Amino acid sequence: MEQTEREIIQQQLDELHQVIGRPGGIPDNRVVAYYPPAMAERAHLFGLAATDIEGTQWQVGDAEERFPLHSISKVFTYGLALEDNGREEVLLRVGVEPSGDPFNSISFDEVNHRPFNPMINAGALVAANLVHGSSKEEKVERLLTRLRIYSGNPDLAVDEDVLAEQLVSNDRNVSLSYLMRSLGMLHGNIEDNLYVYLAACSVTVTALELSTMAATLARGGANPFTGVPALPRTYTRDVLSVMIMCGMYDAAGQWAYDVGIPAKSSVSGAILAPIPDAIGVGVYSPGLDRHGNSGRGVAVCRALSDRFGLHVFADPSESRLGRIVRPGRREDATEMYPSGDGWLPEGL
Repeated sequence: MEQTEREIIQQQLDELHQVIGRPGGIPDNRVVAYYPPAMAERAHLFGLAATDIEGTQWQVGDAEERFPLHSISKVFTYGLALEDNGREEVLLRVGVEPSGDPFNSISFDEVNHRPFNPMINAGALVAANLVHGSSKEEKVERLLTRLRIYSGNPDLAVDEDVLAEQLVSNDRNVSLSYLMRSLGMLHGNIEDNLYVYLAACSVTVTALELSTMAATLARGGANPFTGVPALPRTYTRDVLSVMIMCGMYDAAGQWAYDVGIPAKSSVSGAILAPIPDAIGVGVYSPGLDRHGNSGRGVAVCRALSDRFGLHVFADPSESRLGRIVRPGRREDATEMYPSGDGWLPEGL
């Protein structure tokens, strides 16, 4: 019996989850840390979800397990900062260049007197500083409202336990903030700004919700289920551009070269990956590589890019995903996507 488009995608994700999630699927030396260290107890969790721009969803494994956004929140804080201030004003305060340094490095673009980009801690602190609001509570509520639109979950909330833990183990960001204020890069009350930044990091989501957030970005900023805009399309372009250049910490250059899709990772073990005009992917799997990216998450995105020809600069004839997820473009998927686990890219 002929498979439906939904069944074809589900089969592909099931196989991908099985291959990468099995013992030995990721070499042990590719996972070097868990954050926080207690996350080692959750190392077995592996959730994978996808949502296309028409509102169809797929999920495999632990896709409804909740985890904090951590650094993925930087994507949405930056988007709101752009909307509140405009592209030129934001660019004066935070750049769009890859730093080449770890996400928590204390380094700046000294020529332009600003953090390198909003996907590292220094730039994200400035982005939080740029979000409009008369109090820290109002700023957090505005961010929460947007995150709820992105995810389609009106109950999305800050995990107060996660926030409390981050507020007491935050010395590096505190010192970074005071240094930036002394240099004129950050303004106002440092403690309030740290609260806004860390509250956004402490919002919990699932891989399924994360895939909807990615699909919202892939759809030009409008939620694929509700049609409600979370971000104007012009700023969605800016956010996706920065993600592909800077979203994977100090591995961003290699990521753009090998995988070639916009993405943002977090030390909770999650990756958000929007493929413009097609689909959004959300992955959750604790266990980080030396760059702070999820080992399984990186493997998933690398395999998807290779399998479906998703690299932004791939020959259009190589791109096969659109033939499945977009209406009216169906082809013989059985021949196009043979099953089996031998298709994982080399060098995983």
